[in-house]
Amino acid sequence: MSARILIVEDEEALCALLEYNLKEQGFDVRLCTNGEDAMNALKDEQPDLIILDWMLPHVSGIEICRQVRARPESRDVPIIMLTARGDEDDRIRGLDTGADDYMLKPFSMTELIARVRAVLRRARPTLAGDIATFGDIILDRETRRVRRADKEIHVGPTEFRLLDCLMQRPGRVYSREQLLDLVWGRDVYVEARTVDVHVGRLRKALNEGFDKDPIRTVRAAGYSLDETYANVSAG
Repeated sequence: MSARILIVEDEEALCALLEYNLKEQGFDVRLCTNGEDAMNALKDEQPDLIILDWMLPHVSGIEICRQVRARPESRDVPIIMLTARGDEDDRIRGLDTGADDYMLKPFSMTELIARVRAVLRRARPTLAGDIATFGDIILDRETRRVRRADKEIHVGPTEFRLLDCLMQRPGRVYSREQLLDLVWGRDVYVEARTVDVHVGRLRKALNEGFDKDPIRTVRAAGYSLDETYANVSAG
């Protein structure tokens, strides 16, 4: 499961360059060319990192940064600001507003990618490496293996992606529609109830031989990984 990056940039050529290079590195990229679209995108889906231009049509990057930090659901999303404003006062203002990092234009794409990875390592450690853990569950992205305690868990490719998604943000409740976008992709049409089938398969594989179920079903809302494991019989 790759990190989801929202790029907010109004320079078409730079936007295309950022998208190409980040996708080449395996990131899931979404583009917005103005601040208004960015705020609407953030209502639909919370990214793992935002690359944010300072000077934008409609809503400035500074204002977007301020609003992101003011919302409880997004205040922890890391932000890298891009700008041609090199004055020390501007850099301090950007960082004080809540940016995690600050890059001056023009910049090296290699350096930007390195900074993206560094920020993700600090803010989203389960996304930055090949190993993700939750309780007694270990997911290895490189070998595509899952273990619980000392037992290897055999899951299909869809169940693996589903577990990877849930492990990135334990406790967060994902709706069926969100899981469809993240696991199957936005361009694939799949019935929402298909999610229930694959969650059922994942739950069966994870819980065989164990008496605690790490997957919580939230009625009329979706699914999450829960720190307080429920009894398997309770679902």
